[in-house]
Amino acid sequence: MDEPIRVLAGTGGVALGEARTNHEGRKAVLLHREGDPTELIALAETMGIDVLDVQYQKGKDDPRTYFGKGRLQDVADEISTAVEGHPWHGVDLVIIHSNSSPRQLVNIHESVQVEVWDRVRLLLSLFISHAGSVEAKTQVRLAQLQADRSVLRELVNQQTTGERAGFGAGGKQAIQGVLATVSRELTQLRKKQRKHALARKERRRQRTRGGARTVGLAGYTNAGKSSLFLALSGKEVLIEDKLFSTLETTVGRMEMSPRILLADTIGFIDELPSDLLDAFHATLDESLQCDLLLLVVDSSDETNEFQRKLSTTRREVLDRGDESGISLKVVLTKSDLGGDIDAAIEIVSAMGMSEPLVISSHNGEGLDELREAIMYSLYGPKTTLVVSESEHDQRNAEAYVSQIYDLGIVTEKNGLEMTLWCGQAELQKLISKSEGRISIK
Repeated sequence: MDEPIRVLAGTGGVALGEARTNHEGRKAVLLHREGDPTELIALAETMGIDVLDVQYQKGKDDPRTYFGKGRLQDVADEISTAVEGHPWHGVDLVIIHSNSSPRQLVNIHESVQVEVWDRVRLLLSLFISHAGSVEAKTQVRLAQLQADRSVLRELVNQQTTGERAGFGAGGKQAIQGVLATVSRELTQLRKKQRKHALARKERRRQRTRGGARTVGLAGYTNAGKSSLFLALSGKEVLIEDKLFSTLETTVGRMEMSPRILLADTIGFIDELPSDLLDAFHATLDESLQCDLLLLVVDSSDETNEFQRKLSTTRREVLDRGDESGISLKVVLTKSDLGGDIDAAIEIVSAMGMSEPLVISSHNGEGLDELREAIMYSLYGPKTTLVVSESEHDQRNAEAYVSQIYDLGIVTEKNGLEMTLWCGQAELQKLISKSEGRISIK
């Protein structure tokens, strides 16, 4: 199959060519009307983009150009005339602090004549640079083309308004051919994504049949999920102080607890369009379809920021799962960074959730308590079993001891007496088959 046409999102003209994945060293200007642009600037800095200036204009978005036409023309003039030594020298990107309409993207590009990104395009570019696995690349490409197609349709509308192409009005614009190509590729990518989802579902089914319990990690991007995953599992994952450093789900076993699996996945973010997050639906399901879900929140954030991020995380989780069927625990990370822990605990309580667990993956604070809480949530209280010798049963007592080790997670052993975490249904089944050789103390 030929290499698909790559469409660069956000250029307004939707330039065709090789997709750019490295944005290190680029210079940008951010256009801002309402809300706090700090997060968007942090996202840009994650990619190595230097935001030189933030241009602010009061009032509602102009439906055609976001900024007013005159103010946008001033921005265009500054970019085009910025010589060496000018604060805007080298600017080749305009970032819009909103989820812009295709019409706005196209019109702004026509004015400024440099690449234009809104929040969606910036996130897509970040996703593209971080995608590693085949599944992650498929999901990112799908999200990219869905966003590009909306811009292509706007271009088609603008190019075909008032006249039709070709002799006798029977032809079509070249951009319409690109749009058709994009639509075909989207169909192929959705088929691939369904195959990935089926494979994940089968893996989950096999793990469930094997008696494994799954603990999912969900939270805002850069909340410390990957660091917590490493602390609990000992499995190496990408850990960076950057937004969206994890795009695909990583599954690993909890250290010293082979029957408990941990699933680390993509982080949430405020105002992420639902169609963009839907591209990662299969990946999110791996984390959300679990026996226990840990809502991971950065306790070092300012109080208002903490509340906003916790609300976002909780909303995304409950919107995508069955609230009554999900066992939730809130985990406050980065306790070593000196945040207002008491205020964070009060916010969690005010939202009607159980008392959170406070931990630091860096210095190990609270990790033992978290492990105990995970075990208790999955299995209930510990059980102590005793294996008795028998003259009538030819089986050696150690054979029953081996079955108990296979059943659950043994924490203490004293001769033929063992204390362990285990599922009650599996326990009763083992006891009934032991013909009295195994009993609960």
